Amino acid sequence: MSDASRQDWDAWQVYFETTALLTARIEERLKQHGCSLMDYQVLLLLYGAPEHRMRMGELAHRLIFSPSRLSYQIGVLGKRGWVERRRVECDGRGFEAVLTAEGLRAFRELRPAHARDVQELFFSALQDDDAARLADLMRRVGGLLG
Repeated sequence: MSDASRQDWDAWQVYFETTALLTARIEERLKQHGCSLMDYQVLLLLYGAPEHRMRMGELAHRLIFSPSRLSYQIGVLGKRGWVERRRVECDGRGFEAVLTAEGLRAFRELRPAHARDVQELFFSALQDDDAARLADLMRRVGGLLG
């Protein structure tokens, strides 16, 4: 048996159930705008990347996606005209995902509604230094995961 206490296991259960519910609610709201949470996350990462482009391997790593899952997701976004998959110009060996002008426009339209949803469903429950403490905790957990 584990060294974790009943309180620890209760915390795990609350974390697990709440993150699943929060993810589902955010997904529902994004879908009202014709976008999935994964679509939004790809757009967000590309929006923040230099020149709105990122190597496919780095993007897969950041999203915790397999290469095939990322290829599928980029294909979905490509059909909408939001993202292009291109050979990397500097070496010609790898591929990168590039946010198109249409993708940039779509992201800028989605961002305010998503920010309101996150404010309502997540930030509004935080008090005082909760955000800093939560960020610290998640960084520690992330450090264990590599």
